[in-house]
Amino acid sequence: MEREIKISNNLNEIAVLASFIEEVGDELFLPAETTMNINLALEEAVANIIMYAYPPQEQHAILLKVTATEKQLIFLLTDKGASFDPTQVEDADITLPIEERPIGGLGIFLIRSIMNEISYQRINNENQLIIKKDI
Repeated sequence: MEREIKISNNLNEIAVLASFIEEVGDELFLPAETTMNINLALEEAVANIIMYAYPPQEQHAILLKVTATEKQLIFLLTDKGASFDPTQVEDADITLPIEERPIGGLGIFLIRSIMNEISYQRINNENQLIIKKDI
């Protein structure tokens, strides 16, 4: 199974993304908890693209391709925003008291906690974030 969706870099599009992930989960008969977790991880990744990849007020597209194999879901997020490799970000130290934690980093920590594999590449001025989930 392969599906894709193109959304704009607007936070209102997160709801469109959530509906798309629900449809994928239903099509593959995934447990509701698995679908919810995948949605949470992808929402975090897409929100980061929307908020940080482009200058404010500029309209751009974000493409999500989903490929399902027998044992794995592969999500490819592509955007033409500023280069950012989330695999190079250190895990947030969740043992620190909240007032001592630096701002940011929890979203990437969340994605790593939910998904099984995350990789990044920059090709032809495009960010390509590949996130895999074993099913």
